[in-house]
Amino acid sequence: MLGTNPLQAVAALILIFLVGTVQADEVQATLFDFSKPDVAKQWQTVNDGVMGGVSDGRVRITDKGIMEFYGTLSLENNGGFASVRSGSLPMGLKDGDVIVARPRGDGREYYLNLRVPTFRIAFSYRASFETKAGEWQEVKVPVKELQATSFGRPVKNAGPVEASKVNSIGFLLADKKAGPFKLEVEWIKVSRAAADE
Repeated sequence: MLGTNPLQAVAALILIFLVGTVQADEVQATLFDFSKPDVAKQWQTVNDGVMGGVSDGRVRITDKGIMEFYGTLSLENNGGFASVRSGSLPMGLKDGDVIVARPRGDGREYYLNLRVPTFRIAFSYRASFETKAGEWQEVKVPVKELQATSFGRPVKNAGPVEASKVNSIGFLLADKKAGPFKLEVEWIKVSRAAADE
């Protein structure tokens, strides 16, 4: 029940309207729902073994419909990274989109990676996010904020990611801390303004 003060009543109605407007002006679409059959076939790991390292990163989908990216990070033989990524698929991203994921981590820092077709080696656009050990989080990363990298180093003059060209998404661990790791992901979505639909 709204208060008897007319100004409070009007303010409350405006607040209700604004909350409804924010929700109505934003829509989300699911990119990956790990409870769906055969989704595991769309994901693979790429670790530092491609450069002589010995890190062991693996991926599996649990019976609860959660993707688990897990293993052991090693710094031996100039290694130090483990990653998991989707195969090449049309993502349908647009400029202004925000990637939204629901991970549960181990307290380590991970990267969200987006890939586009390119002749550059080990090239991706990435943004880091911190996890809280054992806690589910909702991570939001605007596509325009991802930075171009190659072999983990910034690529100057690469320009921003062209959202429409993104054909792979994934996660990377490269925090220079040897030892076991596990990142669980329930789903990955894209959020955009309703006017862009």
